[in-house]
Amino acid sequence: MVNQKGRARLGSGSAVFVKKLWLFTGPGFLMSIAFLDPGNLEGDLQAGAIAGYSLLWLLLWATAMGLLVQLLAARLGVATGRHLAELCRDEYPSWARLLLWVMAELALIGADIQEVIGSAIAIKILSNGFCLSGLGHHYRFGLSNRFIFVGILIPKLSSKTIRQAVGVVGCIIMPHNVFLHSALVQSREIDHRKKGRVQEALKYYSIECTIALVLSFIINLFVTTVFAKGFYGTEVANSIGLLNAGQYLQEKYGGGVIPILYIWGIGLLAAGQSSTITGTYAGQFIMGGFLNLRLKKWLRALITRSFAIIPTMIVALVFDSSEDMLDVLNEWLNVLQSIQIPFALIPLLCLVSKEQIMGTFRIGPVLKTTSWLVAALVILINGYLLLDFFSSEVNSALFGTVVCAFTAAYIAFIIYLVSRGVAFRSWCNLGQPKIVADTVIE
Repeated sequence: MVNQKGRARLGSGSAVFVKKLWLFTGPGFLMSIAFLDPGNLEGDLQAGAIAGYSLLWLLLWATAMGLLVQLLAARLGVATGRHLAELCRDEYPSWARLLLWVMAELALIGADIQEVIGSAIAIKILSNGFCLSGLGHHYRFGLSNRFIFVGILIPKLSSKTIRQAVGVVGCIIMPHNVFLHSALVQSREIDHRKKGRVQEALKYYSIECTIALVLSFIINLFVTTVFAKGFYGTEVANSIGLLNAGQYLQEKYGGGVIPILYIWGIGLLAAGQSSTITGTYAGQFIMGGFLNLRLKKWLRALITRSFAIIPTMIVALVFDSSEDMLDVLNEWLNVLQSIQIPFALIPLLCLVSKEQIMGTFRIGPVLKTTSWLVAALVILINGYLLLDFFSSEVNSALFGTVVCAFTAAYIAFIIYLVSRGVAFRSWCNLGQPKIVADTVIE
């Protein structure tokens, strides 16, 4: 149980369970907002329009992989009392720590720009005013349960939908969200000297996180199936994006009291604005953790948000509002965030595997193997996206040379992060003194 200050109490019965769960509720739902940002919605609608119901199974498993990663992030924060950026600051040498910070900031900037684009499109839709001429019409969202269940239960992938499949996975796991969740779970005061208190917190945070991501999966499922039913197999399927999705929905489904175009606009605006909140918190934790900032909250918020907002403003001035330019920009932003994924996943998995960091709450062999397999799968999938994207974009020897040099340095840094984690565990197994964090359970 948790009082006003967040301290746990004991109790029994279902009413106590619900009350405890409520008092630990918050971090998981705030984190789950990032699973519904404009970038995710665009991935959903394109998957539905181009691949129909065939990628619903992948959406389910991608959400499950995202849930595993977020549960590990919460586990790290609860067991240690510190978040991922803070632990990375102590774990890695200065050059690696600064590089990890730059990568996390770049991922956050990319997410922020997509949120601004989504909000701008929503405002453009809503600024025309609410036209009530759709009175008397009915929404025609009759979705076939058979097709939905078949799409969820039977894996199916064709060469024509590989890019959409990669996009589905790439949109679910976001680097800044991993840093964010490991920090948010520390909003409740937990007595780390008592193993039972930590176990209780982990239990309720895990339940809350699971509920939040199940709800996000349902919303993503609805978006995908609506566009699958309305546009799969049509001539416009390959041209649907955030900018024109509302208009296509209006033409296809019409509207009721409020035209569907404006319902889409309201939802898109809500997605953009709410995900901006997660970006604000993530930016503060990332910069404060990596750089060990000791500033007043308002000054820290100003500095951390400036790192994301200023590039966003520059992009807004450089790029015009044409649909083609926005599509190109979104593709590059997806690539930018995909590049950063290993630099959040690998440090997370290395840290939660260490007894010197986690104490008795380090992950066991089965969960460790599963987690590394998931991380490897996600990295390979995003590697395919990067290869496919750059192979279509490289059109000069100079650009090709730059890409190759960047790729070599990128792979070398990933190998360094993995090998450092393996070397640390080997050093511990040689009988060296075990360094126990001040939050390790007694």
